Amino acid sequence: MSDCNQSVPKLSIAILVVGTRGDVQPFLAVARKLQEYGHCVRLATHSEFSGLVKSAGVDFYPLGGDPRVIVEACTHPDPITGDSFRAQAIIANPPAYGRVDVAEALGVPLHIFFTVPWTPTCAFPHPFIPHISHRAGYWLSYVIVDILIWWGLRGHLNKLRKNKLNLSPINGLLDTNQVSISHLPTTYMWSPRVLPKPNDWGPLVDIVGYCFVDLGIKYEPPQELVEWMQKGVAPIYIGFGSMPLKNPENTTNIVLEALKNTGQRGIVDRGWGGLATHAQDVAENIFLLSTDCPHDWLFPQCCAVVHHGGAGTTAAGLKAGCPTTIVPFCGDQSLWGAIIYERGVGPAPIPIAHLSVESLSKAMRFMLQPEVKSRAVDVAISVRDDDGAAAALDSFHRHLPLPNLEQGDQVQTIFGYLARFCCLFCAS
Repeated sequence: MSDCNQSVPKLSIAILVVGTRGDVQPFLAVARKLQEYGHCVRLATHSEFSGLVKSAGVDFYPLGGDPRVIVEACTHPDPITGDSFRAQAIIANPPAYGRVDVAEALGVPLHIFFTVPWTPTCAFPHPFIPHISHRAGYWLSYVIVDILIWWGLRGHLNKLRKNKLNLSPINGLLDTNQVSISHLPTTYMWSPRVLPKPNDWGPLVDIVGYCFVDLGIKYEPPQELVEWMQKGVAPIYIGFGSMPLKNPENTTNIVLEALKNTGQRGIVDRGWGGLATHAQDVAENIFLLSTDCPHDWLFPQCCAVVHHGGAGTTAAGLKAGCPTTIVPFCGDQSLWGAIIYERGVGPAPIPIAHLSVESLSKAMRFMLQPEVKSRAVDVAISVRDDDGAAAALDSFHRHLPLPNLEQGDQVQTIFGYLARFCCLFCAS
């Protein structure tokens, strides 16, 4: 335990996460580490992740839904224990808009945690504007994204400030402090060996390593999957998570034909996009996965992985030592695809619009090269050496304004405020 940890009092901490399962899982690892220290933690995210959060032993509160129900759930004592909760600090990811306003109104410190680069830098462009070719535009791309988000949300945020938080509205068209994170302590949850900290990120920014939750320990796989895995060599995993497919049947045909061309066994994960949903009479070397299967259980048993490039899925593949092909759809996925290629643990990313039998077959053959596997194993060893959650705890403690923490006792309704804001925004 670092020296800064020894002087930090036990706090009530609200963690606010907006995003997909891959966004939520790293926060569970951090929440559990905070609890180990002695902090009282509530994690607020989408209702569909209630079971995931609770199974990790972390208190859950929903964001969204009926505001009246949400306000009651977030302001009343714990329905089981009767314990009260008063947040003294907030941890949030950037998509949890309204975080700055709520923290301001309640007088508590705010700390940003994220799995995607969101701090302006001249090292690489904003993940949402990946095709900028000139370094001079990299830093500007982050400013542009902040301005566009502020223009889209300023009406909602000002309504929240005026009607719920008793704060003055912010009318400047370029005053992006309510959505920017440049002025806030920020902790990034990826390995610095995969993406090092840029030289122009100052002391407010830390990169702590991947924060994993080992879901595979309690996982009981279907017997048919176990038996199929035992019948042959390690397969290639292909799945695109929650990404929608414009033509699932065509994408399925590409995947199956590429596996046939390369003579490989394959696990095809149907995911949310309906991959292989209508496939019938597939070859014996193909297993169609239609149930949730933790990546930390599955990927170590695969020889390579092909996926959309979400931060969480990419991290799981790297930890498992799997050569990786990323098929980006949107957002930060192209960034991780480029990094995989630069590290030599996979081919150049194949945008979903360019996915073909030829391109996927070529990518599979690239991943099967012994030297690519060797590099992937080296990366896996370095990733496993990180204790991201412990480093995240240190980062959080190091940036706390300790003399001012007692002011956090005034916090009563943070979850009610944020949940009501999310409802207003989603309904608009």
